[in-house]
Amino acid sequence: MDSARTTWIDLAWLLVIAVVSSSLCIHNTAPLGATFDEPFYIAKGLDCWRTGSYKPLMSAGTMPLPVDVQTLPLYLWERHRGEPFDPYAQLGTLLPIARLGNLPFWWLLLIYGMRWGRLLGGPWGGRFACGFLAFEPSLLAHAGLATTDIAITGTTLATAYHWYTGRNGNWRQRVLVPGLWYGVALVSKASAFAFVPILFVVLGCIPVWNAGVTWRTAWANTSQLRWDVFNAGLIGIVCAFAYCGSDWRTEHTFVEWATELPDGPTKRIMLPVSQNLSIFTNAGEGLAQQIKHNILGHGAYVLGEYHKRACWYYFPVALSVKLPEPMILLLALVLLTRPRAMLNPVGIATIALFLFSFNCRVQIGIRLVFPLLAFLLINVAVACTVNRSRLHFIAAWVALGSMVVINGVVGSQGLQYANQLWGGPSRCHEVLSDSNADWGQGLPELKTWWSRNNEPTLHVWYYGADSAVLLAPFHLVPIHQLKNATPDAVRQATTNGFLAVSNTLLDACPDRRPELLELIAWLKTQDVVARTSTFVIFRVS
Repeated sequence: MDSARTTWIDLAWLLVIAVVSSSLCIHNTAPLGATFDEPFYIAKGLDCWRTGSYKPLMSAGTMPLPVDVQTLPLYLWERHRGEPFDPYAQLGTLLPIARLGNLPFWWLLLIYGMRWGRLLGGPWGGRFACGFLAFEPSLLAHAGLATTDIAITGTTLATAYHWYTGRNGNWRQRVLVPGLWYGVALVSKASAFAFVPILFVVLGCIPVWNAGVTWRTAWANTSQLRWDVFNAGLIGIVCAFAYCGSDWRTEHTFVEWATELPDGPTKRIMLPVSQNLSIFTNAGEGLAQQIKHNILGHGAYVLGEYHKRACWYYFPVALSVKLPEPMILLLALVLLTRPRAMLNPVGIATIALFLFSFNCRVQIGIRLVFPLLAFLLINVAVACTVNRSRLHFIAAWVALGSMVVINGVVGSQGLQYANQLWGGPSRCHEVLSDSNADWGQGLPELKTWWSRNNEPTLHVWYYGADSAVLLAPFHLVPIHQLKNATPDAVRQATTNGFLAVSNTLLDACPDRRPELLELIAWLKTQDVVARTSTFVIFRVS
């Protein structure tokens, strides 16, 4: 009876948390314009439904499952009305519906966060884990967007859970179920290709270590584990390739590469292979694009400084900026009073993913390490509830309540959330950029400012992909495309009005030409009329 009562309490807790957090997702994202990635996902997702080909997504390194789920209602609506949507011209109509398609992945994240917490910390470990995940500002903000970061986080938690709980089971429990979940994670986002094998290894080694196996005998005693990792990984990859399918065509970039090879045996072999290997598009193309992206990397903006290459401390700093104050204090309390409680399977997974983050060369937002953030929150919940302590139990309740209040205060500014140790949301762009602060979502707020200030002529230099910037009252001025990017050229392009410039362009402009950087420095000397969450509005003199 006690077990049944606990189960019903857990279900009620999960239902309340899911309903409240989902309502906040919908409410808080309603005032936001499209973020940088959303128009692309909606347009290419509809193309994929229409043609049956994933080529538009694979070429960009985007795995299709979240995009499929988010655009399926749009495609069905399109078929019902008998006329295709223009995803850019009608973005304002399509975007709210596509964003609802991210909620199933959000619920999956909450469910498996709760299951992990309950497994390691008992009923209250599960409840606090679910609550911490639901009201962490960055996770909650991204849960309301038509993007892929919540999907990979939820599916990674699920994959790791079934892998760990199935270690002492039969082949189906040890290999098949985790392998199938790995396939789901792979078609959610290509980063699962790295995250999940790391978790397979570290979580798989825990039972071996607990059995008393020493380093000297580890290789001989991990034969089954190694085969299980290989087989589960193979099942996941096969599932991903099966889901993505193929157009059974050649790949033009492969042909072009082979054609440009110098004459010799390599060209004689590779050219006919490229011209006859009709297996594309497939999941391998999407995975390869993401691997290439991470190897090449790009610039990173952190602590007010732009780095031409990825910088090793980016994600530790991002975590310190984005974690809410109650969670930082609770984490500090646990580390000071019961550090061993953090060394549970979820804690070990957290450490492994944290160490891996130093190798992540794509540094455009904390969203790229959401699985790390999720495991960290679950770990804190478990540490507070294992071996029941009144102090830690009360502290966990206070932290959860405080996070609910923080989300109520932050509202639609969740994307640019920063804790008060770093100056709060209004100063986040001074420390981090891109999807951490200004991801192109601020056009509706800028339009509100325009309407409240006598509707002046408003020129916009914009970082983002929201097609609303092409409509009144905005006059798009792509300063980075000016042939002669000088103050005089800007004055001429923005006469009789104001110039609104995206924070990301002012602080972390990806175009690092010296003349453009000089122009940005000049812009910062101009009179600032007003600021919105993502724009600085100048009167150019």
